[in-house]
Formats: sequence, structure tokens, C-alpha cells
Amino acid sequence: MEKEQDKLRINELQSRLSQLAKAYYEKDQPLAEDHEYDALYHELVQLEEKYPEWVTPDSITQRVGGEVSTGFTKITHDYPMLSLGNAFNLEDLKAFEERNKKIITGPIEYMCELKIDGLAISVKYDNGKFVQGATRGDGKIGEDITGNLKMVQSLPKELASDLTMEVRGECYMPKSSFIKLNEQRELDGKEVFANPRNAAAGSLRQLDSKVVKERELSAFLYASATPKELGVTSQSAALDALDELGFSTNQERKICHSIDEVWDYVQEFQEKRPSLGYEIDGIVIKVNNFEDQEKIGYTVKAPKWAIAYKFPAEEAETVVKDIEWTLGRTGVVTPTAVMNPVRLAGTTVARASLHNIDLIKQRDIRLGDHVMIHKAGDIIPEVSRVVLSKRLENSEPYEAPTHCPVCASELVHLDEEVALRCINPMCPAQIKEGLSHFVSRQAMNIDGLGPRVLEQLYDKGLVKDVADLYKLTEEQLLTLDKVKEKSAQKLLKAIEASKENSLEKLLFGLGIRHVGAKAAQILAEHFKGMMYLKEAKVEDIQKIDSLGTIIANSVVTYFDNEEVHLLLDELAEQGLNLSYTGITSEDLTTVESPFKDKVIVLTGTLTHFKRTEAKQKIEALGGKVTGSVSKKTDIVVAGEEAGSKLEKALDLGVTVWDENQMVDAIEGSISSDE
Repeated sequence: MEKEQDKLRINELQSRLSQLAKAYYEKDQPLAEDHEYDALYHELVQLEEKYPEWVTPDSITQRVGGEVSTGFTKITHDYPMLSLGNAFNLEDLKAFEERNKKIITGPIEYMCELKIDGLAISVKYDNGKFVQGATRGDGKIGEDITGNLKMVQSLPKELASDLTMEVRGECYMPKSSFIKLNEQRELDGKEVFANPRNAAAGSLRQLDSKVVKERELSAFLYASATPKELGVTSQSAALDALDELGFSTNQERKICHSIDEVWDYVQEFQEKRPSLGYEIDGIVIKVNNFEDQEKIGYTVKAPKWAIAYKFPAEEAETVVKDIEWTLGRTGVVTPTAVMNPVRLAGTTVARASLHNIDLIKQRDIRLGDHVMIHKAGDIIPEVSRVVLSKRLENSEPYEAPTHCPVCASELVHLDEEVALRCINPMCPAQIKEGLSHFVSRQAMNIDGLGPRVLEQLYDKGLVKDVADLYKLTEEQLLTLDKVKEKSAQKLLKAIEASKENSLEKLLFGLGIRHVGAKAAQILAEHFKGMMYLKEAKVEDIQKIDSLGTIIANSVVTYFDNEEVHLLLDELAEQGLNLSYTGITSEDLTTVESPFKDKVIVLTGTLTHFKRTEAKQKIEALGGKVTGSVSKKTDIVVAGEEAGSKLEKALDLGVTVWDENQMVDAIEGSISSDE
């Protein structure tokens, strides 16, 4: 009887795991959390070990990764891209060491590396030049994504040596890029990505390489498929050699001489995990010496000399008390779960994004439900699943709102959107959100015009669109609550100063759909003036590097609106600058800048610039701003309360500046160019 039940369970597990793997690897739309998948997989492994006669060639335990997508040309790997066995606790790691000690006599060195949560890639170089990039696929056959991987800046197009070689690594999306991408997708009414890993995988499977470039992916390389080409005998030496060739490797690696040391490293980075600029889901432990690796050998799908310690899922249980709907400047209404406060990953969480009505239906989230929450990408609180065993007997499915929570207009589902949207152009919330966006730091940067002031201006009928901001008088401002003569004059001065902003600030502030700060910068630099941009055709914009069809169509549609032309005329009458006055790509060939061709890391709290503003200015002056300190970092700018990145810079002998030095360098470069 038990054997029959085990046979049924094996079939059930194989079917379920295949379904989950297909969703995860091929569609980049996970149906379960990693720890749920790992638990099911571990159960299947144990049953198959108990009944080896029932292990089939198509079992998920006999495969690496997922199937090969049909959207790209297939590539057969010269050397299989294997997966790794998993460890979940100290006992598993000790068992791993015991297996190694049965084969290797004498001390064993272990190389510990962070397990980057991204997409495994293989990249080939011929005589030092990038010639091919591929996904892992099923381990034997992958997808040719050469064009997309060439858009990843951290992958060198030419090596420091003319070697012919193949390297392996992980392509990932930094947390900052993940947040920015999801915020934009939510504004556009699109389905958001579940986590940075799925965002990276979804980006690399885009058929338009420009989309990949816009999403700011990065990559860490961790191995050479042909280490003999490097002339090294260990994993640590191989990583150092990859550094010298110009590859980006993760600098948090460490050689350990015992499993106790390995465990200390695991504990250290489990604690540091939330502070990293990228997502990790564990630690990879490898026998360091290549000769020892060969002695220990391989299974059909994984090296025996390496293992991946998987971090336990950090979740917390709470109760959904309410679901609030908020309206954004594009008309999208977004649900947020209001919950009993609970501690999660070092912070108290009482609200979690539900993104859209489809997610609520998919996870069947109801009022009064006990739910498990986690932080997507270690950042954004999110509901993982409902604890069905604790559901109330009188519970009913959640009904989606039918009307705008602000103006009561009927909500609609536009074609191909998952979001509910209010399409009333006179909706007060949309107008107020649009005003807030216009005055924000990345846009027109009008200091003092916060949401409370703008709300009063709108409610009193003093401002109905952004042009009205430039018609305000001191007398009008003094009618507002808590606005005195001094603050009114300060506001008027800030409004007047914003008239001199370069065109990209205004473009971003106008809130054109799909046009973020970076796209606005590119458009402004290319067209130089509003008069040329507003007459541009779709094909004119498509020709610009890194701007695709979606942005081109959106810009042209925006300027086709007669009301937009009237607004621009009003802004011009009020004296706003409508030309690009920033540094152009051509200027960078002549401007004297200490940032030119340098790798910069910003750390700590900046007071003169916001970090995004400092990054934009440095990159405009020819520098590259990255999130982690390595041997390739040229300058670390340390603000207040700088932590581990500053310590690492000092250890590596990297030049360290304080914020004043950075400000002087930026302003000196700009003034010398003028």
C-alpha cells in the first residue's frame, strides 16, 4: 500500500514540478516561491533515491533548467552547463565535506561565492572579441541571445588579451533597476515582474535589443569553461584572471579552509543580504583546487565538488484588514493590502503592494485572510500566499472596484493591460499627481511645492495645469495655509529659477507615457529644441539608439494633441526655456572631467545632490556609476554614514572622495566647458 502511494506521489510531484519549472524558466512567471519549489524537489529526490527503478529520463531531477524557448536560434553548448546540488542547513554542508574527505586526502580549500539570483549565461570570445552569447537552456542546448548580451555594459566586447575562450556567469537586474522598471510598468498598466530574477530573464528574452539596454542589466562572471586557457589551477586564480581580462566578477568571494569558516561566511551574507545592490538567494561553495575537483567528479547533472547553500525564505504571517486603491498620474488605480503590523527583514511592515486586480484574483486574496508576506528583491513587501487553513468560514472573493475612488468615473480595462484605469482627463487626483510629478526633483525641481501646497492651489482654483504655476503671485500664495511672506517669496524664486532648466527636465516633467528621465535626456540631446521634437515622426525617433517603437509612438501621440501645443505655447509665453542646454555626447570629447572613463561608486548619504542626480551628472561627464566596489573601481564617493563599501575601498586602495570633492569636480567640469 505504501509503495503504491509513493508511486502516485512521484507522478504527482513530477507533474507539478514540470509545471512550475516551465513557468519559471520559460515564461519568467513563477507560480510558487523558491522555497516551495525546493521543498517539492527535495521530496522527489528522496523518493527517487528510495525507488531508483522509477526514475525516468524526463524526470525534473534528471534535467538542468528548463526547455529551450522557440523565440531564439538554438545553440548546442560545447561543454554542458550543469546545475548545482542544494544544501539547506549546516548538516547538509558537513555531509558535503564528508563526501569530499573520502576522496581527497589532506586539507581542502573552499571558494565561497555569492549565489546571484539571475539567469545563467555563456559567452564566447574569439581572439579576444565577443562573438556569441547564450542562455543555459536545458544544460545542453541554449538560446542564442548574442545581440541582447552585447547590450549588457559589464560584459566586455573586447578582452585585454586575444584569448579564444568561453566564460560562464549570471546576468542579473540590480535592485535599483528593478524598482524603476516595475514603477514604470505599473504606471503603464502592465503586469509587474515578480522579482529581479524574472525581470532579468524576461528582458534577455526580448526580441528588441534596445529594450535590454534600457533595462540596465549587469552580469557577474564566475567560471571559464576552458580554464586551461587561463593557465590557472584553482577557482580563486581563475576569478582573478577573469578580473585582469576585463570581466566583472563578484568581489565578495572568500577562500575558506573549513566548513566552520564556510558557515561563518554564510551567516555573514545572510545578514548583509538586504544591503546588497543585487539579489542573492544563497552561497555557492566550490572545492577550490581544479585537480581535487576532477578527482571528486560529477553526477549526470551537477558537479559533486560544488554545492549551493539556499537561504531560508524570510516570511511573516499577518492578516489583511483592508485593500486600498490609489490613483496615479496616468489614471492607473493600484491596490495596496493594509495589514496588521509585523516584523519582516528588519523592518515593521503594515502595507504590501498587490499591483493589480489580476494578482488579487490569481492568489485569491480576501479581506480577513491570514497571509504570508515576503520582500520581493529584498525590497518591496508583497503577499506570497494565503494561509487557507485559517480562512474565515464566511469569507467571500474580493470584488474589484468599478469606479474611480476619487472622481467616481467608471474604471476600464484598456487593451492588453492588466491594470484598471480611470480615463477621465479632469479627474482631480490625476491632475494633482501630474503637478507633483512636474515639480519633482528629477523633473523641474521646484523646491517647496510639495503635495500639500499643490493640493491647496488646485482646490482653491489657483492652478489647473502646470502652466498656471508660472502665473502665481505672492498675494495668491499668502492665501494658503501655513504659507508666510518669506516662504511665498522663496517659492516664487524657485518657480522662476526652474524656467532656466534644460529641455530634458521639462520633457520628463510633462509626464509623457513611457518617457522616463533617461529617455527624456536622450530625446532632448538629439532634437536640441522642443520645436523640432514636437514635429518628429515615429521613424525619426526610432532611429535614435536605445529608443524603441513604444517610446516613439507615445511621443508622437502626445504631440499630436492640440491641447499639448496650447500648453507649450503658454509655457513659452511664461518664459520657460525650451532648448537643450546640457552637455552633449560630442562635448565629452573636449570637456575636461576627472570622471571621464572612470568607474565611480557612490555610498552613504549625500546632502548636496540626490544620488540619482549625482549619477546623472557623473555619467553626463563621461563616468560610469556602479553599485559595488571592486579592483576596477577608480573613485568611491563617501557621503555621511558610509559603511562596508567605504571599508572595502580602503582595503583595496581605491581613491576615496568626500561629497565636497565630487561637487567641486562636477561644477568645475561644467564651468570649464562653458
